[in-house]
Amino acid sequence: MNEPTRSYEKVRYLVHEGVARITLDDPDTRNALSDQMLSEILSALAEAKDDYAVRVVVLDSSHEKVFSAGGNLAGFGGDSGTVEKFTGAGLFVDCFKALGELGKPSLVAAKGHVLAGSLGLALACDLIIASEEATFGTPEIDVGLFPFMIMALIYRNVGRKKANEMMLLGERLTSQEAMQVGIVNRVVSAREFDRSVDFWADKLAVKSPLIMRLGKDAMWRQMDMPLAEALDYLRSQLAIELSTEDAIEGVKAFFEKRDPEWKGR
Repeated sequence: MNEPTRSYEKVRYLVHEGVARITLDDPDTRNALSDQMLSEILSALAEAKDDYAVRVVVLDSSHEKVFSAGGNLAGFGGDSGTVEKFTGAGLFVDCFKALGELGKPSLVAAKGHVLAGSLGLALACDLIIASEEATFGTPEIDVGLFPFMIMALIYRNVGRKKANEMMLLGERLTSQEAMQVGIVNRVVSAREFDRSVDFWADKLAVKSPLIMRLGKDAMWRQMDMPLAEALDYLRSQLAIELSTEDAIEGVKAFFEKRDPEWKGR
């Protein structure tokens, strides 16, 4: 049985058997990433991070055809001042950082179109499963905007020339094209979509939460380190990992041909 932990207006938050689902739920705006929705996503991520029972976070959408159309254009074109708009843009930054520092794996279920700012939200997650009908793109340039807030994430996932093409032309990629350029991990049919997302979520949820947190933190911290510094840092993380009871239990269970019993220490 799904267990709601608290109520939000623009997102749904449910926890079931170690999997927390954060569902974008503002279909009238095609899940536009308004300040309110971004704030609620941040709150839900904080809740998932602090809940030991949560082992993996799945980000999905209640809309049948759209994951999210991106940032709230009405807000961008509104009468609010520069300071207010700068503050609102900071919510994107906070979401990207929160996903990187979550300490738990994150999986995007891209059943529909992933556009503009929401592409950044998806790229900030660890894994993306897409339906065959989904598309990915940065169409902002067509309305006189540039994808500044997600540019760094695009360049960290997509080759430079293809990233340039996406941002300058504003054209969409099919899910298969998105997989070829490194945005998507797996493309599945609509019939297989929910089952595939559940399979990966369940597979992630049975890993050691302690080792997963150590690994996730290292993934985030070493990303832009110079190679020599990254190697020194990762060597220290390996030493910490090997001193944990979970690492010892995992190796022992492997040789004893049984499922490990994680202690979380």
